[in-house]
Amino acid sequence: MSATNAPFGLRPAFHPSGQDRAQALAGGIVSAFSSDILKGQPVKYVTGGVINPAAAGDSFVGAFAGVEFTDTTGRRRVSNYWPANTAYQTGSCVAYFYADQQIVYEIQADGSLAQTSLGDEADFTNATAGSNVTGLSQATISTTLVGAGNSAQMRIIDLAPYPGNAWGDAYTIVRVNISEYQFAPAAGTAI
Repeated sequence: MSATNAPFGLRPAFHPSGQDRAQALAGGIVSAFSSDILKGQPVKYVTGGVINPAAAGDSFVGAFAGVEFTDTTGRRRVSNYWPANTAYQTGSCVAYFYADQQIVYEIQADGSLAQTSLGDEADFTNATAGSNVTGLSQATISTTLVGAGNSAQMRIIDLAPYPGNAWGDAYTIVRVNISEYQFAPAAGTAI
């Protein structure tokens, strides 16, 4: 499995509470937004209270899960991705995304990761890659780790427990959680 380059973006594996629910955000994407937002793609809040895709190095809130809206012809649409440049009727859009910092995700690496990568951090690679046919993200985690004392977007916490997936495989699938969460308080700030 992890000998094949077949990325799937961020896929929620579990939440410590047992509930990894997607958040619903009314008006969460601007009508006619110019980029695809794919299922499993990292997303962040931007000015105006909407979400956009996050790029490598950005703090982010979680992974996109899908969208529903009424198009300009009056037809209700439900999709696992946002098709670029799609206009909708005012007030009809609801975007779904996972936004809890405690969710543990699975993601494929863009190369080989060793067990020594546990606890280390890395950024996304291919953050905006994916298919607007399947609607799935092809974001991956970089095999260039930042090392002790440095911060990156995701922290590697485990190997995904699948047959045929092992440390050192060509495209290791790992479990991660968000290290650079968009709404985390600054170091030394009281909560």
